[in-house]
Amino acid sequence: MNKNKLGNTDIYVTPIGLGVLTIGNTQLDLPLDEGAEIVRYAYDKGINLFDTAQYYETYPYIREAFKDIDMSEHNPDRPIIASKSLDHSYEEMEVAILECLDALGINRIDIFKMHEVRQEPDWSDRAGAWQCLIDYKKKGIVGAIGVSTHHVDITEMMADIPECDIVFPLINYAGLGIRKGNGPGTAEEMETAIRKCLDAGKGVFAMKAFGGGNLTDTYMKSLNYVRDLGCHTIMIGMGKKSEVDDIVDYAEGRLPEDYQPDVKSKKIHIDQGDCESCGACLKRCPNKAIYFNENGLADVDYDVCLTCGYCAPVCPVRAIIMW
Repeated sequence: MNKNKLGNTDIYVTPIGLGVLTIGNTQLDLPLDEGAEIVRYAYDKGINLFDTAQYYETYPYIREAFKDIDMSEHNPDRPIIASKSLDHSYEEMEVAILECLDALGINRIDIFKMHEVRQEPDWSDRAGAWQCLIDYKKKGIVGAIGVSTHHVDITEMMADIPECDIVFPLINYAGLGIRKGNGPGTAEEMETAIRKCLDAGKGVFAMKAFGGGNLTDTYMKSLNYVRDLGCHTIMIGMGKKSEVDDIVDYAEGRLPEDYQPDVKSKKIHIDQGDCESCGACLKRCPNKAIYFNENGLADVDYDVCLTCGYCAPVCPVRAIIMW
């Protein structure tokens, strides 16, 4: 599989990366050996970029998958690992970096990011965490630094931050989950922000091309849209070898333009870690299948859920997914 240079960095990645969140305890919750097998299968099929996060609790899968591989920067064929943290202070981010290194059994990580940066004042409030990333890059412990975000305004701002190497925005053709300020953003607005980052030499990942699984029934359209924006890599959450096979075939040009995966068994799920109890999905559900559970978070009654997907576009934090 061909590799793309990540902006002005010296890191080369495949046009598809594996988002390791899917196999973890907030989604498929695969046993260690099964989850590690998926990660290793993706690597053996040619995918070299693996994105995780402190919050995902998926480091054990990655360590197990690559336990027999030389993970040092001197190995040009090593898997490229990217992680991130939600922390705000310098001290918290330092702990997150060191925890990652220890959990993965490595001395250096290729990419570390601030996780899910929102509009101001969130960026300013996390100045300590950002300074920590800058310092750890100078030490050579982190190769490249950046942010992941669902926000148009943060994506646009990163183009003008010289220390930022990597931008990881949410983008899909339907605009699902895109934010701008305190309200929704559009796909067109995010496109403009992404192009500004690309022009500034940033390495650009893309997340949620399938809108959290809600656009899988337009598989080729979803992938082609993000690919054609010029993003260096598209991060895809996968929990089955067949899904890995499909995405590798896509990346290598073997899938027909009318390809359509079987999505009949997919169900609506609400990520309890992301839900903010705003109630927008409850109001939108035509069959009253969504309710607040005992924890005050949105949940799904599968006995009456139509799997229509009408709830997903109104969720402000992209907590509604399908698998």
